[in-house]
Amino acid sequence: MKKFICTACGYIYDPEEGDPNSGIEPGTPFEELPDDWCCPMCGVPKAQFKEMD
Repeated sequence: MKKFICTACGYIYDPEEGDPNSGIEPGTPFEELPDDWCCPMCGVPKAQFKEMD
């Protein structure tokens, strides 16, 4: 699964880890995150993330 990085603060969403503090289970692909999910570090919306190479 691909990782995505926050363009505002550099936080990396790793699907293998999920985002337990936001109720996102490990193994959840970025594409399946809720539309209202935000960066847990700086709070920008999901749209501000870009796919990592």
